[in-house]
Amino acid sequence: MIYRQRLFSAVALAVGAVLALGACESEPEAAAPRGEGSAGASVVAPGRPGEPARRISPEEAARLLPDESPNSADFRYAQMMIAHHRQALTMTALAPRRAGSPQVKKVAERIAAAQQPEIDAMEGWLKNNGGPREQSGHDHHSMPGMATEAQLAQLGKATGKAFDELFLKLMITHHEGAVTMAAEVLGDGNNVLVEEMANDVIAQQTAEISRMRSL
Repeated sequence: MIYRQRLFSAVALAVGAVLALGACESEPEAAAPRGEGSAGASVVAPGRPGEPARRISPEEAARLLPDESPNSADFRYAQMMIAHHRQALTMTALAPRRAGSPQVKKVAERIAAAQQPEIDAMEGWLKNNGGPREQSGHDHHSMPGMATEAQLAQLGKATGKAFDELFLKLMITHHEGAVTMAAEVLGDGNNVLVEEMANDVIAQQTAEISRMRSL
């Protein structure tokens, strides 16, 4: 993975530089001596661990750029995580009026502030990639960590300490489910933007789990 990221970054930067250089040449120039000029342009691509870097042509460098077009796992993740996050917002919306602990209220506020922008980002990603895709065999209520309707109803009736305890229990499980989903798409997905969003979910929600367990 590290090698792939280094190669992608190096090749992308180099190809961009070559294209930018070509775009700047608005006036024709006199023929350059053999072996000079754009015909001799090359890109330095990093080698694998323990191997030296090598020079390749810009055309070859462009072919090395990975195909990161979204696959079914990317679309499934975005669509299901939007629904997953929305349930978290449903739970956090109860906290200002029903939580007894100021710490629980702050946790709920922090979760809501983080997950609404993530929903917006995933909806934007779907729009930019042609919209949602029909999913088969995936019920949103069967996603890992999702609270049942009965649990949500119980949370909606609880107040004070009872609310705090149930909220933390459900939200820790909810976050653990989101981390599981994010880890799965890192293995099955293909799109770099989805990969970045999944890594953000893992980092943020793992940290939030630790905070909630400390309360």
